[in-house]
Amino acid sequence: MSSPERTELLVLPGVLTEDQAARTVAGILGIQRPDGAIPWFRGHHLDPWDHTEAAMALDVAGEHDAAERAYAWLARNQNEDGSWCAAYRDGDPDDVTDRGRESNFVAYIAVGVWHHYLSTGDDAFLDRMWPAVCAATEFVLRLQQPGGQIGWKREADGTPVNDALLTGSSSIHHALRCALAIAEQREEPQPDWELALGALGHAIRSHPERFLDKNRYSMDWYYPVLGGALRGPAAKARIQESWDTFVVPGLGVRCVDPNPWVTGGESAELALALWAMGESDWALTILQDIQHLRDPETGLYWTGYVFDDQAIWPEELTTWTAGSVLLAVAALGGDEATCSVFGGQDLPTGVEPDCC
Repeated sequence: MSSPERTELLVLPGVLTEDQAARTVAGILGIQRPDGAIPWFRGHHLDPWDHTEAAMALDVAGEHDAAERAYAWLARNQNEDGSWCAAYRDGDPDDVTDRGRESNFVAYIAVGVWHHYLSTGDDAFLDRMWPAVCAATEFVLRLQQPGGQIGWKREADGTPVNDALLTGSSSIHHALRCALAIAEQREEPQPDWELALGALGHAIRSHPERFLDKNRYSMDWYYPVLGGALRGPAAKARIQESWDTFVVPGLGVRCVDPNPWVTGGESAELALALWAMGESDWALTILQDIQHLRDPETGLYWTGYVFDDQAIWPEELTTWTAGSVLLAVAALGGDEATCSVFGGQDLPTGVEPDCC
């Protein structure tokens, strides 16, 4: 169970008490299957990215065995090409509901594995997971385009979709840095990954035209910061530019402009991005604002709220929303592994290309 010294890190004024944090962790554990899978909620689907996000939240609460079972699920069910399918019904590996293979979903295992290693110091775990991380990274980099951006996915028949998403590529930027950190820890240099990371970072920072135009989505706004491609004055300028577009004071962050819908996951991720750029006060305010989405009985969080109609929608309590809240709280609380992974100061930076 969650240890008291761990849940103390998840106490944040106006956000979580120690008892509330423990209830949220228990809510995620209650949805995790015995085989380690963590679907959105029981009866819904599992996708590899959100599964990993929830596993990381278990680690910040000291539930390392449960988190390790989640990573073991990924290792057992990896496709031969290094990928995972986009959706599995209720986390059942034999019941695939979307056979597309999305590049950012596949890459994110590196973030979770590195976070678990930093949380536990377990070298044997890193050794066991290295083949899965390596295969996943290679799958993703086979979708990299000449401009550095990463193609969105492969269709069920293997056809590549070369159009790139800024949010997805920014998440992959984060994952590549973590994959390189794992490689460094194992003393297995990966110079091709360093070059790929440099080209990807350059595309995110300097070439918005290389990505599909999704600027109505808040994730495209803050993900270059959250993924570590933007820091310093450039990050602050980007966040300030669209703050009034996406942030609804007292309620959270819009998922899509101008829709009157705030979502817990996007709000908590923005809080993480704000913390990473040194704006902890802003981050705290965002986390306080979304506590209206908390279900006190389960400790989980509703996905979103339509404020024009004053209605919860959709009516689902998702593990990944709870996980994103716990990770943001852990960063603000000073959890070393979470701060290292999302702060990024100790992560490799890649090799910038000589030309644009």
